[in-house]
This record gives sequence, structure tokens and C-alpha cells, in this order.
Amino acid sequence: MSTHSFDTTRYGPRTTWAKLTARDSLARRLDWTLLLAALTLCALGALLVWSATRNRTDLTGGDPQAFLVKHAVNTGIGILMGAGVLWLGHRRMRSAMPVLFVLSLVLVALVYTPLGATINGERAWLNLGGGFFLQPSEFTKVTIILAMAVVLSAKVDAGDRVHPDQRTVLHALALGALPIAVVADLGQVMVMSVILLGVLLASGASNRWIIGLVTAAVCGAVAVWLLDLLDEYQLNRFAAFANPALDPSGVGYNTNQARIAIGSGGLTGKGLFEGSQTTGQFVPEQQTDFIFTVAGEELGFLGGGLIIALIGVVLWRACRIALEATDLYSTILAAGIIAWFAFQSFENIGMALGIMPVAGLPLPFVSYGGTSMFAVWIAVGILQSIRIQRPMSA
Repeated sequence: MSTHSFDTTRYGPRTTWAKLTARDSLARRLDWTLLLAALTLCALGALLVWSATRNRTDLTGGDPQAFLVKHAVNTGIGILMGAGVLWLGHRRMRSAMPVLFVLSLVLVALVYTPLGATINGERAWLNLGGGFFLQPSEFTKVTIILAMAVVLSAKVDAGDRVHPDQRTVLHALALGALPIAVVADLGQVMVMSVILLGVLLASGASNRWIIGLVTAAVCGAVAVWLLDLLDEYQLNRFAAFANPALDPSGVGYNTNQARIAIGSGGLTGKGLFEGSQTTGQFVPEQQTDFIFTVAGEELGFLGGGLIIALIGVVLWRACRIALEATDLYSTILAAGIIAWFAFQSFENIGMALGIMPVAGLPLPFVSYGGTSMFAVWIAVGILQSIRIQRPMSA
């Protein structure tokens, strides 16, 4: 049997979430460190979103608490969705993978219909009416991880092979590449590509696949650039990253203002709600893509460092869950989530600091945004399910 096979000495192969909670206290098995770190990030995010929007009458309609309330509601819904995934269990999601994967592709495809909406140059949203927008690509991150985990782990967890064979890897890559080919959002494509790499690394696939995937990604990026396949606003973002002094009142405006906001915060910041850049609305999209600039200006280096430390705690606990998983399927799920959270956090904070190109990605757990909040809490539910269903010492 593979070392990743599920240990049935204490729990049978058909062990359900309900049976596990009957034998062991759910409170004992939950990863409370992970949960508390995620909740603290959401709480800090709520304060930062409130600070960034309370004076934006053009967005709030005159209600300073509008975005604070929406953020809290989004967080509550996200937690409920995560709890639902925990109740269902990541193993049951395995059998539901085909339906979930196809559904996510259908939602992404609907973006190109009259239901689609373009926001900040990206046609990546569904207009549900009444001011509600859905970004299907956020859910696609979950289904890519799920689909690839199911395919790559099938023969290994059954004990037929030690590592996925070439045909299995090709099948998994085809599934992962399909949503990437459909999604038009450059930032989301970057995250999904990193997820593919993380999943392959965790699966034990041959290093030739890893090298080949990285090489293909580099060649693809060069080809896209040379063939002029990027939209003008995307080219402008990379131009501003390469040369921050380029057109400071135009394409370089976001990056320059973000640096000014963070740099003015110093060690301890100007105080919550006291940031002049934030209050003066000098940094665009400050409640979403550039939420870290609010932390840097108003809470300073210490506040920004706290957010980074909390994200580090989430990643640390996710790594522990991946390492302690007893089957390859669970290991791959956790690894895909780690790759997702790590790269998206680095990209979001990096673009605020000017060390990464602007890609329009929210900061997990912190930025305002319903779909992104739902997706990250679904991922937390998967991680908690993996931890709960692993064998524990008597």
C-alpha cells in the first residue's frame, strides 16, 4: 500500500464527519490557531475597509458604515460556507468534483454573455442585479485544486502506484489548463498557474513535469508579450511596474500613491481613520486591491507586519495539515490552497510596495469582496475537514 493510504486502524474507510465528531470532540480536532488567525485577519480587514470607504460618498451613498456592514455580511456568509464544507467533508467533495468543475466553467463562460460586467478593465464579473456582482474565477481556484487532486491521487491512494504516471499528469494538467484558457483576468490566471505548479509539486510527479511547466509558462509569457495579446491597460500596468516614475499622473499613479501612503505611516502609523492619503482618497481601489496601503499608512510598519505575520500563521497551519495528511488526495488539496494563499498574498502586498506588477488581486481575508471572501473560507473549510478526518493518537 502507498504511504498516502488512509489509515483504517482507528477509523474505517467509510468514516463520516458525523461519526468522527461522535468519537472525538470537534473542538479538540479543529485547528483553532488557523481559525483564529483567519478571523483576526477578517476583523482587521473590516476596520481597514471602513477607514477606506467611510468618506467615499460616491460609493456608500452617504452611509459611512455601508462597506463595513457589507464586509461583515460577506465574512459571515463565507464562514457559513466554510462550515458547510466542513460538514460535508472533503472526501464527499471528491465524488461531487465533476459537477462542481463543470458548474464553475459554466459560470466563467457566462461572463462573456450579456450577464457579464467589466470592472476596472477586467471582464470577470457576473451582474446579478441589485448591485450584486459575482466573480466566478474565485470559485474556479477551488475546483482546479479539487479536480487535479482527484485525478493525481486516484491510483496512488488505491495503492496501484507510488507516484502519478505520465498519462495521469497529462489528464490533470488538461483539467487545470481548461479554466485558465477561459478566464480573461490576468491576475487570476497568474494565481491559477501557481496553483498548478503547487499541486504538481505535492503530487510527487516527476521533476521533468515541473521544469516543463515553468519553461512553458515563461515561453507563453514571452509569446503573449511579443504577439501583443495583452490589452492596453495590462501593458500599462507592467510598464508602471518596470518604471515607477513613468507618467506619475497616469499609468504610474496607483503605484506611486500606494508607496506614498505606506511610506508615510512610519513605524506605528498615523492612527486608524487618520491617514491623509486614505482620507483624501488619493489611492484608487483602496478597499480592495490596495487595502494594504491603509494598513501601512494608518497602522504603520507594525500593523502591516502584523497582517503579514497572521498570513504566515495561516500558511504555517496549512503546511502542518498538508504534512500530517495520510492520503495523497488530502495532501494535494492542502498544497494547492497553500500555493493559492501564498502567491496571492505576496502579489497583493507586493504591488502595494511596488515590487510586483499591479494585477488586481484582493488580499485574502482582508480585502473587501464577497466572492473572494466566500472562496477563501471554503478553502479554510477544506483544510479543517482534512485535519478533522485524519487519525489522531489515542
